Amino acid sequence: MPVAKLRPQTYREMLETIAVSVPEKYNFAFDFLDAEAAVDPTRPAMIHIGPDGIRRDFDLAFFSKESARLAGAFKAAGLSKGDKVMVILYRRVEWWVTMLALHKLGAVPVPSPNLLTPHDIDFRVNYAGIKGVIAEDSVISRVEAARPTCPTLTVRIQVGEAPLPAGWLDYETIRAAASDAFPRDCDAPGGKDTLLIFFSSGTTGMPKMVEHDHGYALGHLATGVYWHNLEPGDVHLTVADTGWGKAVWGKFYGQWMAGATVFTWDFRGKFVPAELLDVMAKHGVTSFCAPPTVYRFLIREDLTKYDLSALRYCTTAGELLNDSVFTAWKELTGLSIHEGYGQTETCLQIATFPCMTPKPGSIGRPAPGWNVTILDEEGAVCPPGVEGEICLKLEEGKNIGLFTGYLLEPAKTASVIVDGYYHTGDKAWMDEDGYYWFLGRTDDLIKSSGYRIGPFEVESALITHKAVVEAAVTGVPDPVRGQAVKATVVLAPGFEGSDELVKELQAHVKKETAPYKYPRIIDFVAELPKTISGKIKRAEIRAKDANREI
Repeated sequence: MPVAKLRPQTYREMLETIAVSVPEKYNFAFDFLDAEAAVDPTRPAMIHIGPDGIRRDFDLAFFSKESARLAGAFKAAGLSKGDKVMVILYRRVEWWVTMLALHKLGAVPVPSPNLLTPHDIDFRVNYAGIKGVIAEDSVISRVEAARPTCPTLTVRIQVGEAPLPAGWLDYETIRAAASDAFPRDCDAPGGKDTLLIFFSSGTTGMPKMVEHDHGYALGHLATGVYWHNLEPGDVHLTVADTGWGKAVWGKFYGQWMAGATVFTWDFRGKFVPAELLDVMAKHGVTSFCAPPTVYRFLIREDLTKYDLSALRYCTTAGELLNDSVFTAWKELTGLSIHEGYGQTETCLQIATFPCMTPKPGSIGRPAPGWNVTILDEEGAVCPPGVEGEICLKLEEGKNIGLFTGYLLEPAKTASVIVDGYYHTGDKAWMDEDGYYWFLGRTDDLIKSSGYRIGPFEVESALITHKAVVEAAVTGVPDPVRGQAVKATVVLAPGFEGSDELVKELQAHVKKETAPYKYPRIIDFVAELPKTISGKIKRAEIRAKDANREI
């Protein structure tokens, strides 16, 4: 049955009314999906809008039956428990069926972005020892380009209608030949077995392999039930690529456990804000989650053209939400945006929950089941108002969904698990009400003339100017100050970079925040360097500026 939804009225009540433990050998595909489908087979599970604009609706019985059939097909193709399988699919229904099938089989999915180059594929396959790949037909040429140097990649399955390359199996063909029964046996995967592996986004170096066990799925219970505030009948849309962890945060485990329907818009090509608003209006999306960048684009549209009356709740994660975006969205829709914070290594750690009053700019308070604290450089707990590093105290039965480690890199795992704490590498401070305020990665903080400046503070000030669409703030070596604040700025259409605009932006920042934080250097660029997951690569900007003279 769907998870019973309690409606706590206070934050303390929420902490007291949710308690999650991971049953031995727990497997989401068997223990939730199949069990729920047996009781309520026609329960809506997904609304899917394809690239052609056609809507298809799917119930739990569909995913239960199809994942069983596909698990058998994968087994017949040569995959087995423990095998690592790269999954490179767009937001198509086959991604969900494939993930569930691999969960039942015990093979380990490695969700991967569709923008991977042959070099990226080569690195990941050989680093992880990946045996199988299930890929969109449009990606096959890149896999084939990498394959001569990937000897472990022996099982290759194509999804799509393009001509089948030699040595590849067709998804539909092997699916059709399989039985729709895949009974759970005594060696079935679950519990401490590996559920999936994410490659980190690589903002500060080469990507790491982040390993999660089967308890990770249950860790997302609070995401769907409490942070997204979902209940049966809701239609939830999270804007996320299936190649990254945010897809399982917002389009999979927690949303189904909350009884909601996952809304999937499989658009291809360039993101068009007006098209997103049109889809949300036509199909009655009730709950919406997107990174702040998406909200920044949406508030520039004429929202009066779209019937968003069904929309009742909004959340954001992936980067920090600027006050101006929060305020503009609230004025246009009447809805607050509830922020959440977590990492590839974790589930939701901190969030603004429905029982809390949002503080624009704050990421909220610790999620149920997570013992979050802020430590200084000596490992002492920071009092309110003092900045430090976000850390998780490791306790038995707590932090469900925390990664098991960086696969094949015990030294890196040991560097973040220290003295009974997991160190996130992110800086923040806590106010007197227990709300956390994010400052940035420890490497991103700028130390200038004795001040410690978080890039987010300056970026937030910059994007309140009508000329600025995006900004990345970094430190540049300075012989007098140690570091000077630099802003790399993407301008809105109709604006051009000039000395006059530089002065205008500097004056604007001085008015919006403490004057010492203003950027002494401003570069105008067509686009910011980003990872394929869309995160700004500040380290790349810093590297280019390492020898820059002030």
